[in-house]
Amino acid sequence: MTNNYYCPICKSNMNIGNSVVISAKSPDNDKGLLFLETELGNYSKTTHPEFKLKKGVEYKFYCPVCHAKLNTPENPNLVKLLMTDETGKECEIIISNIIGEHCTYKIRDKKAEAFGPDADKYRRYIDLPTEYKKYL
Repeated sequence: MTNNYYCPICKSNMNIGNSVVISAKSPDNDKGLLFLETELGNYSKTTHPEFKLKKGVEYKFYCPVCHAKLNTPENPNLVKLLMTDETGKECEIIISNIIGEHCTYKIRDKKAEAFGPDADKYRRYIDLPTEYKKYL
């Protein structure tokens, strides 16, 4: 069984095969679709050749179905998705929207599992209780 990803707003399925489909927009208003690997910790991505991602740039990520903004309101550098893993259990997936930054968090039952070499950058934010995130 593969990981299945869902929009946290409309609950639509966002993956096709081994790719999570996300609509992305750069600060310069370049727009396109981004295909991310469903495997946690795999940072391979695919875009149309004309949609060139710029390393170090913060993109806005949107659901390709309902067009809701997926960037978290508490930290615009992080994006929230829902995932049903291979055991059938639902969890939150938090990823960085800065191109080239490799960090992913799988959160279930208030426990965060980190993936990627840049995961420590947001670790304090992830471990912070929800009621305090509004002060960030």
